[in-house]
Amino acid sequence: MTDDVPDLVSNEDQQMELNESIDNSGDDWDEIDDMTNPFICLFCTDELQGFQEGMKHLKTCHVFDMPKFISEQQLDDYSYRKFINFVRKNKPSPLELSKSNNTWLDDAYLTPVIQDDAWLMLDIEEFEYQKSIESSTNSASINIDNGSDNVQVDELKKTIALLKGQLNERETACYLAKQQIDEMQKKIQNIVLDNDDDDEIPPSKRCVKNVKLVDDEGYFNTYSHFAIHHEMLTDTVRTESYRDALLTNSHIFKNCTMLDVGCGTGILSMFAAKTGCKKVLSIDQSDVIYHAMDIVRENNLNDIIELKKGRLEDIDIGVDKVDAIVSEWMGYFLLFEGMLDTVIYARDHHLKPGGKLLPNRCTLSVVGSGDTKRYIDLVDYWSNVYGFKMSCMKEKVVKEPSIEICSAKDIITTVSQIQNFDLYTVDTNCVNFSSPFELKVKKTGSLTAIVGYFDVFFDLDNPIEFSTGPHAQSTHWKQTVFSLSEPISITEGETITGKLICQRHPKDIRALIVTLCVKNIRQVFYLD
Repeated sequence: MTDDVPDLVSNEDQQMELNESIDNSGDDWDEIDDMTNPFICLFCTDELQGFQEGMKHLKTCHVFDMPKFISEQQLDDYSYRKFINFVRKNKPSPLELSKSNNTWLDDAYLTPVIQDDAWLMLDIEEFEYQKSIESSTNSASINIDNGSDNVQVDELKKTIALLKGQLNERETACYLAKQQIDEMQKKIQNIVLDNDDDDEIPPSKRCVKNVKLVDDEGYFNTYSHFAIHHEMLTDTVRTESYRDALLTNSHIFKNCTMLDVGCGTGILSMFAAKTGCKKVLSIDQSDVIYHAMDIVRENNLNDIIELKKGRLEDIDIGVDKVDAIVSEWMGYFLLFEGMLDTVIYARDHHLKPGGKLLPNRCTLSVVGSGDTKRYIDLVDYWSNVYGFKMSCMKEKVVKEPSIEICSAKDIITTVSQIQNFDLYTVDTNCVNFSSPFELKVKKTGSLTAIVGYFDVFFDLDNPIEFSTGPHAQSTHWKQTVFSLSEPISITEGETITGKLICQRHPKDIRALIVTLCVKNIRQVFYLD
């Protein structure tokens, strides 16, 4: 682990990391099925729940061996998708397909016939794995029937388990493939309509700036309520850290122009005014800005503080450059809400060379929790609810990270810092990263969750910092708890290795998809 700013990963690197995590971790195939629509049979109207059921149905009901057909026809990912759309459109029988002589290769069959067709969300590897599994299973059965020795049987079982694991470990890849298919559909539509989208933004460049305000209003509306501002203001760790960073370094900000990004009630702007700033420009898109105007007037600071309603990316702040930027932009797990995008925009467009950012640095860390009572109450609870099995709910529960305060007594590993964000240098793609981590076990027991938190730094003449971790005084950010689907037995002194992959949600610019790989377990979480 290093304090240097980590290299930001490219789209290609992200895909390599995802593939690596897929090759080295385990999961439940049912999660993949949850990511897609039901599999509608290619030759009848039956709906099948999942890939394996769909394959079995094709083979038993229609005598159609999909892996064998793909191999014989030498289909790649594109020709496979053309083939699916060809079948959907022309409705041939399995027998007719064997005589069709590749008539599906026309590019016209790139256009999906059924929206979000689950068969289109698969790739060729799915069928290769299935074929390998069937082959290994058959071999194992033969050897067992012939009375092979136990060693050979055990080796075959391991091979089968490995192949099955590879098949079952594709939730993230499947989800990303669906997004790629959606993008391909849009491109095809543009071609058909002669409407090329020259302004399409690549995933690595997606940020708040490129989202229309009308599509972003839901986020700002959440800050139009009194309760959330009361919660933030009464968070003394948060509010007093900003106050102390400004006031104990007032000699730096005297006579300067400061920009407050997302000013809310204006508390940071008023602290800035007390440092001796000649001008404070306060920007907020939510309706709380109107109350902030009254507050500023009530405190006779309206000659110093100028408030403007609007999204920073869309308005003229009235000056070319400012001497300093202050913003309380951090969300759950630091990056949720995507407000860092706006701070980066402010830095690139409005900060003078050598100007100050408050805060200027943040780190993300993870630590292991062994809170078995919490696991029983939150996750295992669904095994028996008033005498009824609701185990299917477990999958939904563990996909949603929990925002809560964790007791320090339940922390059973050392801390691992996974990212260090230097706000003077990061870009908007910094939310997409992959970080390995190591946790040394301090207490024998069960690992039930990975806990994420962040630390904030004001590296000034009089430095100020605070933490949102379970070892520190609690804040309104609390901690982000990623519950494991099943507890992992651990022993004191053992080192747990893992990887955390963070990605901006492809459908929601302010949300995150977090993939955790711990030992042989891989889980995907949605922070939205």
